[in-house]
Amino acid sequence: MSSSPPAVPTPDPGPPADAPDGAAAADKPKGTDWWGEIKGIFWLVLAVLAFHSFVAKPFYIPSESMMPALLTGDRLVVTKYPYGWSWVSPSFHVLPRWHGRLFGRLPERGDIVILTPPDRTSDLIKRVIALPGDTVEMVDGTLYLNGRAVKRVARPPVRIPIDANSPCDGNLVAHQVSGPDGHLYCELPVYRETLPNGRSYDTIDLGLTDLDNFSKVTIPAGRVWVMGDNRDNSADSRVPISEEGLGGPIPWENIGGRAEFITFSLDGTSSWINPLSWFTALRGGRAGTSLHPAREGASR
Repeated sequence: MSSSPPAVPTPDPGPPADAPDGAAAADKPKGTDWWGEIKGIFWLVLAVLAFHSFVAKPFYIPSESMMPALLTGDRLVVTKYPYGWSWVSPSFHVLPRWHGRLFGRLPERGDIVILTPPDRTSDLIKRVIALPGDTVEMVDGTLYLNGRAVKRVARPPVRIPIDANSPCDGNLVAHQVSGPDGHLYCELPVYRETLPNGRSYDTIDLGLTDLDNFSKVTIPAGRVWVMGDNRDNSADSRVPISEEGLGGPIPWENIGGRAEFITFSLDGTSSWINPLSWFTALRGGRAGTSLHPAREGASR
C-alpha cells in the first residue's frame, strides 16, 4: 500500500511586487491633518467672538469713575442682549455705524452700562440717569430729574484699601487714613441716591466742583444721559468732548451692554511672569458682587 508524500508548507509570497508598500503601508500612522486643525481653531475662535459679541463678555475697569461700586482692577461680566444689538455689539466694533438697534429696548434708569463714545472706539462704563423725554440738571451737587430733586442721603464714609490699583492720589490724598489694622485706606464721603423708579446706589462727592452744576437739559429721542458714581472724577455726559467727556446725552445705539456682576478683582501687583502673584493680588470679598442697583419704594 502506497502513502502520500508529506505536505510541504507553501512560503508566504508577501505583498505583490508591483505594490511593495502593500498592507504594511496601511498600518503606518497617518500624519497630522493640518487643514482639519486650522478649520477647528477657526470655528472655535468664531464661536468665542460670537458669544462675546451677542451674549456676554468680560470687562476690565480701568479708572475710578464708578467708585464706590467699581474699583480699578475689577473684572466683571457684561451681557450684550438686554437692550438688543447695534453696531457697537461686536467686540471689536468692526461694523459700520448705523442708527437704532435690532430687537432694541431702552435701558432702565440706574443701569450700569458700557458704551462707546461717538468720537472714539474704546468703551467706557457709566450709570444711566435719564431717558428720552426726561429733563435733567444739577444744582450744587443735587441732581434734579423732571423738575424734582433726586433723593440724596448722606451715609457713613466708605473705606477703600489703598493698593497699586487704588492709590488714593491726586485730589484724594487728603482722604488717606490709617485703619485699626495698620493698613492705609482711602476714606471717602458717600451719598445714597434714589431715582424715581426706586433704584438706589452710592455716589462719592468730595464737595463743590465745576461738575456739580449744569443747566437743565431735555433728553432727545433715542438718547440717554449717563454719569459716573464718582461725581468729581468722571468724564461723562456733563463733560464736553473737548475735555474727553461725552458732551451731553449719548445715542442709545452706542450702548454695548449691561454690567451684571464682578467676577474677580486685582490690586495691581500681579505679574504675568509670576503665576503665584495671580492669586496673591486677588482682592477678597468682591467676587460675585451684583451690579444691579437696589430697589426701594418708587416715588410717584
